[in-house]
Amino acid sequence: MRLYSLRASLDNTDFPRRARQQNMGQQANTALPDGFQIEGYTIIRQISIGGFSIVYLAKDPSGQNVALKEYLPNSLALRRRGEITPIIKPEYQDSFRYGLKCFFEEGRALARLSHPNVVRVFNFFRANETVYMVMQYEQGRTLQEFIKKHKGHISERFLRGIFVRLLNGLRVVHSNKLLHLDLKPSNIYLRQDNTPVLIDFGAVRQVLHTDSPVLKPMYTPGFASPEHYGDRKNFGPWSDIYSIGASLYTCLAGSPPPPADERQTRDTMQLAAKRWEGKHSEHFLNAIDDCLKLNHLLRPQSAYSLQKMLAESTELSDISVPPEKSVWDGKRLELGQKFEKILKRIKSPTP
Repeated sequence: MRLYSLRASLDNTDFPRRARQQNMGQQANTALPDGFQIEGYTIIRQISIGGFSIVYLAKDPSGQNVALKEYLPNSLALRRRGEITPIIKPEYQDSFRYGLKCFFEEGRALARLSHPNVVRVFNFFRANETVYMVMQYEQGRTLQEFIKKHKGHISERFLRGIFVRLLNGLRVVHSNKLLHLDLKPSNIYLRQDNTPVLIDFGAVRQVLHTDSPVLKPMYTPGFASPEHYGDRKNFGPWSDIYSIGASLYTCLAGSPPPPADERQTRDTMQLAAKRWEGKHSEHFLNAIDDCLKLNHLLRPQSAYSLQKMLAESTELSDISVPPEKSVWDGKRLELGQKFEKILKRIKSPTP
């Protein structure tokens, strides 16, 4: 089974190597102005800006709030204040178009997923010499923000509930032959009712080795599995499981465990079962330690396996993988076909 990875951070600043080799410095891109209208959507305000994209809060034609994500890598394109269309020098066109294609690959993957614990893609379009993705707008805060506020005082019951539900979404991701590979508290959003959702699925991160695009996943030290530092052939659902374990560890410690590559050389990480002995159940702490095994064969091998460990004897009938029809329904199919058409245009030379 072939698995594809999604880089899930809006703040990615690693871009095609070709652009870096040409010494193009990081540029300060200007967001589109509040009130700007584009393809029927009205921008209300900027939500976030990173090295890869800008995200806006916007209103759709029906007046509903949506998140509008604009592809605008600041190492390849520059939009000055007062301008709408970014400036892309001829020598960066190939890299820009390649990244644009990756952006749509992300959208095509997300368009296949329809699950309450995974951010939804509603639409996508080309405009202003770039591309836009329309996603469901969620209100709440990230798990990282929650950890900072409640450091050391998050109950086991709360964490079990959050992560058992979060794993619902991850199971759907994996069942669609996708890997996340950058799971961490800042990429886990808690709605106002505390239900979790995987957000910020960034475009598939690519770097250019010589002249050929080669997939290379983004990772965050402390949350990245040992496989991130070695041969990618060992990537699998267990790689995301390591990141889940690191996220749980962070919820208790307030900071992530040591990076996996350092642990492989000299493991100084204190086991959860020892560090929090008597403060949380042995079963729960052992589950965290199992996720953080350096040998991927010793970890839970699937999101479902970890769910069973976290839920203990709790009834699991509500966390079964959705049937194929609900994962790839008619609307999702329509979006996927739309992606295919736009991707063909992206791959074709500019007239």
